[in-house]
Amino acid sequence: MVLPTLGSRKAKEQNRTSFYTSSCGVPQGSVLGHLLFVMYTSPLSTLISSLSLNHHLYADDIQLFFSFCPPNFDSSITHLQNALQQISSWMTANLLTLNPSKTEFILIGLKKQLDKIHNSSLNTTHSARNLGFIFDEHLSYSDEISAISKACYYHIRQLRCIRPYLDSTTACTIATSIVHSKLDYCNSLYCNLPKSQITGLQLIQNSLARAVVIKLNPVTSLLSYAFFTGSESALPM
Repeated sequence: MVLPTLGSRKAKEQNRTSFYTSSCGVPQGSVLGHLLFVMYTSPLSTLISSLSLNHHLYADDIQLFFSFCPPNFDSSITHLQNALQQISSWMTANLLTLNPSKTEFILIGLKKQLDKIHNSSLNTTHSARNLGFIFDEHLSYSDEISAISKACYYHIRQLRCIRPYLDSTTACTIATSIVHSKLDYCNSLYCNLPKSQITGLQLIQNSLARAVVIKLNPVTSLLSYAFFTGSESALPM
């Protein structure tokens, strides 16, 4: 981002030893940097709204939402491409740029709806990450659950290695902060998912409880112990 400053200042680019004079910009890590960026890009929100597109801006991340019926696919994509061109022109005029490597396009709908769309020239992705949560084209969240399972089981294995050297309170604190925090994040989206999907998450809780409590108690008792020590989750017991 480039903003006019009150006066010129010396700046140094990465991997360069010499300084140069800059009359605009915001120092990296400055307190006002985030606020100034929001103020600077606020006209972009007005532009997107004028293009009849729903959108969400979070820091330097821009998300566009557009709904249409399969028969109107071609005209809808043309409208979206024209909107992207205007957004790109606005950013260029304001010394900003889009990052093509981080730009993704995903079609979300029922399988029957997506089967009616045939466009080999359109480069789409089957899943996209939104604020750390993976959304797939059918909203089954299978990719998100797979990623969570991989990360959680890794941390559970590490916890088992050090568990003999930890007291119960410390073990519960580590389990809650490292593993349960992943299960709790956006867990309301798991509502009404098939039981087969929820079972995978429940197995993670069972494994975590066994790692935290070394006693030979039933899994239900172990889970109850873990929850009463401060862990919260929306998954069924």
